[in-house]
Amino acid sequence: MINYTVVVVDDHNLLSQAIAGMVNGFSKFKVLYTCANGQELVDKFTKSPEFIPDVVLMDINMPILNGIETTEWITKNHETVNVMALSVEDEDLTILKMLKAGAVSYLLKDTKKEILEKALVEIVENGFYHTQNVTNLLMKSVSGNKTKEIVFKDRELTFMQYACSELTYKEIADKMCLSPKTIDGYRDVLFTKLNVKNRVGLVMYAIKNKIYTP
Repeated sequence: MINYTVVVVDDHNLLSQAIAGMVNGFSKFKVLYTCANGQELVDKFTKSPEFIPDVVLMDINMPILNGIETTEWITKNHETVNVMALSVEDEDLTILKMLKAGAVSYLLKDTKKEILEKALVEIVENGFYHTQNVTNLLMKSVSGNKTKEIVFKDRELTFMQYACSELTYKEIADKMCLSPKTIDGYRDVLFTKLNVKNRVGLVMYAIKNKIYTP
């Protein structure tokens, strides 16, 4: 049974079709369509809600509108859509720029099929997926920054600790005996307080500041 929809954005047509065919072979996912660049995706999203998927597999280097610019637009205008970067680019700066733009995962195109499927499942169920290399890069990027002192309420700290686990937001709501809407409120307040765009940023802050210990 297909539960989640995916869009592939890549300017190499044969590769795009190959990725789409692979994803269509995963039991929980179906590709809605493919795009050759970010502008095509923006046009699709703007045209109709039917074209908005659960996950976008995003290349980085594309003409007209590249992957970083497109991810920033999605993060701003469609926050429920999860963006996974899928690229040949392995430079640390490029990876960090993509994650800062709002991507919740970054995989290289030579990733094994089973890892791609696992990453997609993790993204739709938990909000993010990172390889150990990307996790190490994120930790390294924040280790030298001074942290501004922020005051948290007890409930916010509890939510942050649960957010670092594999629990979904709905499961966190059940654990805290709160409604999903209230949990969404805690999430949005913390995103603003910490100046982060997604759950990944929240987790990295919690780990760095020893609010959560893996």
